[in-house]
Amino acid sequence: MTIASVWDRLWADVATSVEVAPRTALIPLLAVLVVLAVPSLWHLARHVVTIAHESGHSAVAMLMGRRVRGIRLHADTSGLTTSIGQERRLPLSLMAFAGYPAPGVLGLGAAALIAAGYPLALLWITVLVLLIVLVQIRNFYGLLVLVVVIAAAVAVAWFAPTEWRVGVAYGVAWLLMLGSVRAVIELAGSRRRGRAAGSDADALARLTRVPGGAWVALFWLVTVGCSVGGAWLMLGGLVSA
Repeated sequence: MTIASVWDRLWADVATSVEVAPRTALIPLLAVLVVLAVPSLWHLARHVVTIAHESGHSAVAMLMGRRVRGIRLHADTSGLTTSIGQERRLPLSLMAFAGYPAPGVLGLGAAALIAAGYPLALLWITVLVLLIVLVQIRNFYGLLVLVVVIAAAVAVAWFAPTEWRVGVAYGVAWLLMLGSVRAVIELAGSRRRGRAAGSDADALARLTRVPGGAWVALFWLVTVGCSVGGAWLMLGGLVSA
């Protein structure tokens, strides 16, 4: 296979619109709901949500003029993004806020892309984003997670039949949106048990003097809003049919 043929295949996937029926979103939705309900499956899938979470921190840090030193992913599905730069409250607050909403916002963008008829493009955009995150990883476990996720994403995007690729694209959108909501619910539970003193909500409380609980509520509103918007984009045609 030549470079030209690979490029032609990639361009065809990215540029070609695929007509999908709204009911196509239902099976991936059911699969994601099962993943969210089964602890062992959620533990694995939560790594994807954490990657999106830390990507949010990293992206906003760079937008605020800070230099990202690296991202670490841990076996308990937590993550850490470190950056250096001016220690002003606004950039630090925006960076701290970006994490929990990021998966939902990315999921909403994915839903919009699917609704526009480009689920195959979504898969390759996902691969590109993962590759960008890969070069920022600074620990072995995080590197291992990214390599496995990228390999799986490339395998699906390149080798799977079109109907399977479309289904996985829907699954990515559902996992990011609904997974972001579950992650916020877990954060609220951890804070109630006194186990989240170093959370983004508590960092925001220290930076802004607004209680951490208010930030958790805002995280919840944003992630639920993204989920509702994404669901409408992907299922709206089914509801109105």
